[in-house]
Amino acid sequence: MSEAVTRATRTSPGLLASLDPLLREWLPRQRWFAGKGRPVTGFSLVAATELLPPTAKLGLLHLLVRAHQPDVPTHGAMTHPGDCYQLLIGVREALPPRLAPALIGHPDDGPLAGRTVYEALHDPRPAEVLLEALRARARIGELRFERDTRQEIPDGLMPRLMTAEQSNSSIVYGDTFILKLLRRIVPGVNPDLELPLLLAREGCPGCPRRRPGCSPTSKAPTTRTSSAYSSPL
Repeated sequence: MSEAVTRATRTSPGLLASLDPLLREWLPRQRWFAGKGRPVTGFSLVAATELLPPTAKLGLLHLLVRAHQPDVPTHGAMTHPGDCYQLLIGVREALPPRLAPALIGHPDDGPLAGRTVYEALHDPRPAEVLLEALRARARIGELRFERDTRQEIPDGLMPRLMTAEQSNSSIVYGDTFILKLLRRIVPGVNPDLELPLLLAREGCPGCPRRRPGCSPTSKAPTTRTSSAYSSPL
């Protein structure tokens, strides 16, 4: 059984402030954004983890951000705190042409000033970083990458972002695994996690198996766990 790899991490002050104006424009255009038709008035940072340092040639940030929007007027309804979204932000000096559709923007100030930020799942290298972290069962800051240790992850799997999904994002690795990144993070049971686990319990081939002791429910953002899972094809 492989041992989990632990690595400390930190994020720079002012990170969210530097991304705020860019995310206000970019986030509502994503098809998995649930608050369409209402402006984004601000963000609060739930969690931030450096998977690759943003000062390096290629940086990679895992963010949980809460998007604040005006409530839809409903008599007697409680104020909604805003939806929490899981983001993977790539950081480069400039984007090659193949990554142009993934552009988020260019921060004017803060720790990312002068850099280019983009949706990292379009880039094969960040996708490989995620698979490497799962292979090593890494713990980076408060972010944990868990997998079934009975299922080995081979080397040389080429990542490809699926384009058909609406509410989440998935990466296919070779013809072996799919990693699904849950975009809107909510506490409680999530069918995207529950259904594959139920099929696995019934002996359905090609379904992920839950590691003994792991909860099958999706975690609230405050747990700092990665709300993603991998499944063999």
